[in-house]
Amino acid sequence: LRRAGWNAVTFNYRGSWGSPGSYKFSQNLEDADAVLAYLRVPTNAAKLHIDTKLMVLAGHSMGGWVTVMTASHDHGLAGAILISAADMGKLGQMQHDKLVAEMADNMESLAATPETMANEVAQNAKAFEFANAVDGLKDVPLLVLSANDGLAPNTDALIQAIKSKGGQNIKAVHADTDHGWSDHRIFLESTI
Repeated sequence: LRRAGWNAVTFNYRGSWGSPGSYKFSQNLEDADAVLAYLRVPTNAAKLHIDTKLMVLAGHSMGGWVTVMTASHDHGLAGAILISAADMGKLGQMQHDKLVAEMADNMESLAATPETMANEVAQNAKAFEFANAVDGLKDVPLLVLSANDGLAPNTDALIQAIKSKGGQNIKAVHADTDHGWSDHRIFLESTI
């Protein structure tokens, strides 16, 4: 993306990949807001050569959920990109032991336990659903990328809900690939 002329800013959520603090899904939403606020400080934007009127938020998997929820209330974004976005609210509705196992499989480098992660998602299942973001997304240009990872039905439902509210600036692309887009990385880059 940088080769295509974009500034690419990445960050680690609190409690992930060595960042201080404990990991919580609700804090991921706060962290995304904090990064956008940081980038919009005029001195930071100038130092990083960022045009704050052309910022696009992108996220993969759980980061796609963060993107959905953040773009629904941050209308200073030029658009949003969802890559195999996971609806954490739907995930929170799973049977508890299966939810804990799902979290254990997705721990990576997080300062949390599968049990605390599962409990937070279950307790916030309704608040974390994509459905809560629909009204705020109807005027946001969206690129929705899905794969053969079982998450496409949730993003398809999100697209239909946004369209039912009058949102039309959505491009959806499905690729015959896995959750990590392992064999479609160049396709992913060029599509974005």
